[in-house]
Amino acid sequence: MSLVIAIDGPAASGKGTLARRLAQHYGLAFLDTGSLYRAVGVAVIAAGGDPADEQAALAAAQALDMSRIDERAIRTREAGEAASLVAVMAPVRAAILQFQRDFAANPPGGHRGAVLDGRDIGTVVCPDADVKIFVTASPEVRAHRRWLELKNSGADVSEAQVLEDTKERDRRDAERATSPMRPAPDAHLLDTTDLSIEAAFGEAVRIIDKSTS
Repeated sequence: MSLVIAIDGPAASGKGTLARRLAQHYGLAFLDTGSLYRAVGVAVIAAGGDPADEQAALAAAQALDMSRIDERAIRTREAGEAASLVAVMAPVRAAILQFQRDFAANPPGGHRGAVLDGRDIGTVVCPDADVKIFVTASPEVRAHRRWLELKNSGADVSEAQVLEDTKERDRRDAERATSPMRPAPDAHLLDTTDLSIEAAFGEAVRIIDKSTS
């Protein structure tokens, strides 16, 4: 029987790491939907365009090839900001939406289901997902996590600037007209502010097992 798990939440809440571990634990396909928007933003920049240009972003979305996504390039601070810009564009979201739904309905590699990680999986992409979890944490904790990632990758940015960026991105994601970031009415809330990844994983497994038993 197919199993679709929707993992939503703001940046650096821990949802990506959690979703990957859940996919491995349950033997499901995994899709980081945020990487699609990051890839679109990076493609626009690489072509010399402006991520705020809707036509350029749409063209990049329509030409998106997952096999050519550079994981290192899409994890930079610039890629994150570009992703937040293109993600508010309705045509871009529409171009990527069907891909995500097809992935959930027909998981690659013969998997029996999928774990999708994003911001509107439980509300828009897969409203009928078997389990929905909204992962969150305080802005300060999320900014610190992201700052450590950037610092370890060699980026020269202050933690205060990362916190400012985090709050601004939260505002854009929550207030956008198309598919705003918010928990689905039937989503389980998981606050990772004071949880280790092991503790968060254990709680998520408990939620999923209870929901599917």
